[in-house]
Amino acid sequence: MESAEAILVADVGKSRCRIELRHGDKVLGSADQQGFPGLGMDNGARLAFELLVDTAAMLPGGLPTGSLRGIGAAVAGVEASAANSHELAVLLSARFKVPAAVLSDATAAQLGALNGASGTVLIVGTGAVAFRFDDRGILHRADGWGPLLGDRGSGRWIGQRGLQAALQAHDGGPATSLLDAAAALVGSPEQLPAWLAESDNPARTMARFTPVVLREAQVGDAVARGIVDEACTLLVNTVSLASGETKRVALLGGVVKSEFFGGLLHNALASAGIEVVAALGDGMDGAALAANRRGLLQERYIHRDGTI
Repeated sequence: MESAEAILVADVGKSRCRIELRHGDKVLGSADQQGFPGLGMDNGARLAFELLVDTAAMLPGGLPTGSLRGIGAAVAGVEASAANSHELAVLLSARFKVPAAVLSDATAAQLGALNGASGTVLIVGTGAVAFRFDDRGILHRADGWGPLLGDRGSGRWIGQRGLQAALQAHDGGPATSLLDAAAALVGSPEQLPAWLAESDNPARTMARFTPVVLREAQVGDAVARGIVDEACTLLVNTVSLASGETKRVALLGGVVKSEFFGGLLHNALASAGIEVVAALGDGMDGAALAANRRGLLQERYIHRDGTI
């Protein structure tokens, strides 16, 4: 296996942990498994470290001996604890004998999307957040406050609104094809609350209904289309709050990969005078950039182990 000067790149989220062994732009091997609660926990650094070591051991052929050059890890919860983030970088560096960089998943996404340049990125997955680094390397953020307090227009938000609309139709409210679609999940609308209560991650479970809402909106359901249009309006507001006078944004996340929703969001942003620019990469690319390059514009938000 070609491995000279390889780097280990990770994206450790709350639902999934992904690891890639890279040499330049080539992925030599990859592995993934379930994620973890986040670095903000008291033992968050140790949990993340053990998960990363365990996942790295799953790489086909293992790690190259003596030729690993660095580690870049994008980890959920970095912003919650600088101490845990630095501790994780030190643990990784000591274990793998190379310099390690730890950064938030959102910072990594912005780095990857714009290749280290200043600018705004909107990430729309289960949650929703806009990140902008200005020309001085200072972070400006809007939303990303989680399913209880924010993430407006996100996959969770769209799915939740769709399920709510289904139950309102069941109660005699506006008719929508979402009612039959929601009932099909569990057998009857009355079972939806218990179904969600039993989920280990209700936000993620509600987000799984988002493709249904988008599908029904695309084929002409008025209620579903109203939900989707409102989501676009909310996301435009999030971008506006984060971007300030910078009227350009790159889009990332599973929800914007929908051709239908992505087109609607592009149009809504254009109507607000905001240009959508192509994302050059993703969070894994951002983690790789942090491992490969020092002195980045976003450097103050990257936790390194202290080695050169």
